[in-house]
Amino acid sequence: MPPLLRLLGMVPLPIAHGVGAITGALAWALSPSYRRKLDGNLAQAGYRSGTVRRQAVLHAGRMIAECPWVWTHHPRRVIRKVLLSSTEALEVAERRGRGVLILTPHLGAFEVAARFYAARRPITVLYKPPKLEFARRWLAAARSADGVTAVPPTIGGLRTMLRTLRRGDIVGLLPDQVPTQGDGEWANFFGKPAYTMTLPRRLTEMTGCTVVLATAERLSLGRGWRLHFELLPDTPTPAVVNARFEGLIRRLPGQYLWGYNRYKLPPGVSEAGRVEVVDLPPVDEDVERAGDPAPAPVTDLPGGGSSRQTST
Repeated sequence: MPPLLRLLGMVPLPIAHGVGAITGALAWALSPSYRRKLDGNLAQAGYRSGTVRRQAVLHAGRMIAECPWVWTHHPRRVIRKVLLSSTEALEVAERRGRGVLILTPHLGAFEVAARFYAARRPITVLYKPPKLEFARRWLAAARSADGVTAVPPTIGGLRTMLRTLRRGDIVGLLPDQVPTQGDGEWANFFGKPAYTMTLPRRLTEMTGCTVVLATAERLSLGRGWRLHFELLPDTPTPAVVNARFEGLIRRLPGQYLWGYNRYKLPPGVSEAGRVEVVDLPPVDEDVERAGDPAPAPVTDLPGGGSSRQTST
């Protein structure tokens, strides 16, 4: 693990979230291109006033700032700051014994979800290596924690994921990132065509695995996160995944990574097959009550242990 990353991971989570919020606000204020991208994506989804924008700007900074803390602590330390809404969907999927494919949007603390699984049983996650060499080394070291195997989107990575699912273990994907040519198809996302991964559908068809949707809601004041799980009974086609992700994002719109260029055209991909853009009506942005809901009761973790919040 790089020394600087370890040093950043020593910062208490509440302080990291505070610094991250300030950093997120500065990034939005100083980068016109980032503002245009974030504001354009929000408007496409129907969020045209300032409430969700402010939340999204601050949460984007918190997401980046919490990563060193999450990456440098053992998964069992991380899950002490995790609350569970329910594990019923995950338990049902595991009992089927056909492998579990976890699909998570870039919503809330998506890095925490993999650490939660890793504290219970091994998980293989797909990641897209950054272009810069030093960043690639950092990310590879950070995401390959105890119980976590990180694989790139290559033939070798696909084979590893298939083997993992066929032996009944867990694979995690973030399918709302833009794939490369040949690995996606066009499907609407908030009314606009987005080139979307076909990998979830392929893995399901090749292994018969059970699909679970997961989100990690970030709690206020550095208190940790709350995990939510639900089964996806339908085949995870691009259209189905995008539609279900829209529903998850509508629940916590201020915690989605709206600054990501979700609608970009990958090199070599034809625009043929794009459907007409739909203008969505404005959304009532009074979507998050002041503060967080009361924490759910502490829940025993499947496979032993419990999820509790502790001070950093």
